[in-house]
Amino acid sequence: MTAVRQDAWSTEDDLILAEVTLRHIREGSTQLAAFEEVGEKIGRTSAACGFRWNSCVRKKYESAISNAKAQRQKRSYLRKQPAILGPQVAALATLDAEEGLFKTEGVSDETLSMDAVIRFLRQWKGTAQESNRQLKMLEKELREKEDELLELRCENDRLSKEVNEVQTDYRVVNDDYKALIQIMDRARRLAFLSEEEEELKTRFKMDANGNLERIE
Repeated sequence: MTAVRQDAWSTEDDLILAEVTLRHIREGSTQLAAFEEVGEKIGRTSAACGFRWNSCVRKKYESAISNAKAQRQKRSYLRKQPAILGPQVAALATLDAEEGLFKTEGVSDETLSMDAVIRFLRQWKGTAQESNRQLKMLEKELREKEDELLELRCENDRLSKEVNEVQTDYRVVNDDYKALIQIMDRARRLAFLSEEEEELKTRFKMDANGNLERIE
């Protein structure tokens, strides 16, 4: 449990309060979270830290607060950049976690910011050119696929026409075959009837010896 201090605020306490609060502002966090973190560090309640910040310390860091808010907006803007520009934006947005400045040695924030923007724009141009090249390749492949699809459709139409013709020929042959079978059946029936009629017309008689002989 955090001990609650009743003694006066020291200069070191104020510096810790200012440092942590500004960091939370830069990172898009809340001041309440900052006060709770400070309270854990220096053994005070978050309410006491908030009161100290608003009543005394805040006035000394108006300019730093404005810079922290600007850096927070910059972070928020860069996070919203298109995914295709992710690596370039990440390089442009590399910030020092404690000071909120672009990382470098011996170069001012303004100079580095301009150099970083120039590098970013050059990288973005290269990325855009590569994207255009890939887009043209994709468009070419799409045209080729469309031509191939057109050829396949034509081939499908031709084959469908041939299938229809074969089906028509099959129906004609099948009809002719059925007609031929019917003719053959009728011919067989007629032949069978003729034989029966011939048998009916033939008469026999028995001679004196008991043999049958046909009567004409």
